[in-house]
This record gives sequence, structure tokens and C-alpha cells, in this order.
Amino acid sequence: MSPIKILLADDQQLIRDALGALLSLQADIEVAGSCGRGDQVLDLARQTQPDVVLLDIDMPGMDGISVAQQLKEQHLPCRSLIVTTFGRPGYLARALEAGASGFVVKDTPASQLAETIRKIHAGLRVVDPQLAAESFAVGPSPLTDREKQVLQAAKDGASIVTLAAQLHLSQGTVRNHLSSSIAKLNAENRYDAAHRAEENGWL
Repeated sequence: MSPIKILLADDQQLIRDALGALLSLQADIEVAGSCGRGDQVLDLARQTQPDVVLLDIDMPGMDGISVAQQLKEQHLPCRSLIVTTFGRPGYLARALEAGASGFVVKDTPASQLAETIRKIHAGLRVVDPQLAAESFAVGPSPLTDREKQVLQAAKDGASIVTLAAQLHLSQGTVRNHLSSSIAKLNAENRYDAAHRAEENGWL
């Protein structure tokens, strides 16, 4: 029986090396490749033909959730598992919507991570139980896609004029989206709204 081939994508080399070394100790798991940027994953997946791709969320080039979606949309014959430090409830929902087969946090023991990889390879979906409970408690994001886009752009403190030009929207539309986001999140201002949305993994 051939081993399960995995691809590791994490912007921290120490994490990549440690995960690779630990998982290589499993007789049925083989590390086919690794990279530190999200926008390198698809090409590397085509080259190495992994069974399961382990993705960090916060990576340069492209975030892990977007990579999972690309892998699904381009019909690559592999499944994806999000392995992240950021166990935010909204990230879980977004990752599963994007097509990820699993979601675990980085402090998962190596033996448990290996078992998760086996289950995902077998066609199952695996989610960190504590995170699943938190996600259920928090509920889905109340923000529309456009509100998320405006909040994401606004979190660095850009003016309404700058935001309008950047997003190709009128200043009034930007104000409306910001006001709506602030109200939905029960926030004090747009910075507070962006912070709350980010904390819940909705941005």
C-alpha cells in the first residue's frame, strides 16, 4: 500500500520543518514537498501530486483559505487541511465553504494530526471540536461581501475619499457600508468594527 503523500504550506520554515520531520516518522505518510507562500501551492501540487495539502491561513501571496478554494475550483486530485495558529470561529466556516476537508490548530499533537490526515485521505471531514463549538456559538458572519471588503480596506485608517477611490465606489456608498457594519457588529466606530470582524475570522 503506497503512503499518503502530503504537501506542507506554511510561511514559517521552522514550523514546516518540524511538521515534516514529525509526520515523516509515520510509516504511512510521505512529505512530497513544502513551500512558504500561498501562491506557490498550486504549481507545487501539480508537480508533486499530493493526496493531502496542509495549509496555514496567514501566508504571503495567497491565504490558505483562498488556496483551498483554488485547489477545489481547479479540480486538483487532492484534499486540503487547514492547520493554523488562528483558531477563529469565522475562519472555520470560511474554510469549509472554500472546500477544505479539515481544520485543526497547530498545537494538535503529531499523532492526532497524522490520524486527521488519514481520515481526510479516506474522504472524511475533520474539524477541531472546540472550534466547532465556538463557531456554532458565534454564528455566521452578519456582514455582506461588500461590507467585508470595505471594512478590510478601512482597518488601516484610510480616509473615506481614499477608500472610495480604492474600491471604485462613491463616498456615500462607502459611508453606508461602514455604518451598516458598525451597527451589525455593535461597534463604536469603523476601527472597532474591523477589529471585531477580524477577531471572529470574518475578514
